[in-house]
Amino acid sequence: MKIKNNFWKNKNVFITGINGFIGGNLCKKLLNEGAIIHGLIRSQKKDTFLYYEKLDQRITIHNGDLCDKELISRIISEEQISYIFHLAAQVEVGIGLINPYLTFESNFRGTYTLLDVCRSFSDQINSIIIASSDKAYGSYDKEKMPYKEDYPLLPKFPYDVSKACSDLIAQSYSIPNYNLPIAITRFCNIYGPGQLNFSAIFPDAIRSSLKYSTFLPRSNGTLTRDFLYVDDVSDLYCKISIGLEKNPKLTGEIFNAGPNDPITVREILEKVYTLAENIEDFKIIVKQMQNKKTTGEIDYQCMDYVKVYKTFEWKPKTKLHDGILKTINWFKMYLENMNINNYS
Repeated sequence: MKIKNNFWKNKNVFITGINGFIGGNLCKKLLNEGAIIHGLIRSQKKDTFLYYEKLDQRITIHNGDLCDKELISRIISEEQISYIFHLAAQVEVGIGLINPYLTFESNFRGTYTLLDVCRSFSDQINSIIIASSDKAYGSYDKEKMPYKEDYPLLPKFPYDVSKACSDLIAQSYSIPNYNLPIAITRFCNIYGPGQLNFSAIFPDAIRSSLKYSTFLPRSNGTLTRDFLYVDDVSDLYCKISIGLEKNPKLTGEIFNAGPNDPITVREILEKVYTLAENIEDFKIIVKQMQNKKTTGEIDYQCMDYVKVYKTFEWKPKTKLHDGILKTINWFKMYLENMNINNYS
């Protein structure tokens, strides 16, 4: 494929969480721009975007745990890694409630292990992008939305606390303490092709709307969120990484990103089922949502892109309608292949 951006050609890039939905999509973008990709994988799970798109055949995979300091040191040293995207995390809010220890171990310990290794290679590393989350802010009144980068972090639930702790750890490893070129991203919810965690709203709704499963509502549908399409997110990660190398004054900066166009879970479902031409099942779901309650979730969240636009001239390109349609079309192919070939 034609190289679109010569900046990344032959650059050595390390992606933690590469076997996840966002990591896989970022990997695809960077490969198409000529980067040399190294990815860390703990689980041997192969029903993922990375393997489905056969990206695994174009990268170097390192098997192991992010908390293995010796392994991380060897990868960064031997592979002469210059750019790091730290996306590895336990990402499910529900699992955070059930198993907070696992969530803290993955999200908190994994981050400080990686960054402590990076201290020994500060002259070699040009940028480190740390993926935090809008959840790190905790719950604010709707009147104070969208979140601003200077808002205090007030998390309450285990997953949210784990992201806030990782966020603060990353800040402590940046300039002036340890001279590491770190930027922290706090993005809203992300969706798109390859999101195979079916506890998430979009893949669950799409699979059900295409009649491969039955959607079981977990709330009354009033939870409100912002959503970014994964291609826009990958583009922003790359812009921040490049900007961080070119302008060291950005080290330690926080960058929010979201469309500031919040939508309820019920509205998402309606859009998905309408585009999938299955509105009758949506009507059934609406009835099932009545009197449902949700715990461990923030009621209302949204973010803008003011700072990243001023800094990197980035703004979301993909409208929600278009992103949902692209995602539905990807899942149609994926689910059909799964059904025919029993891909796993």
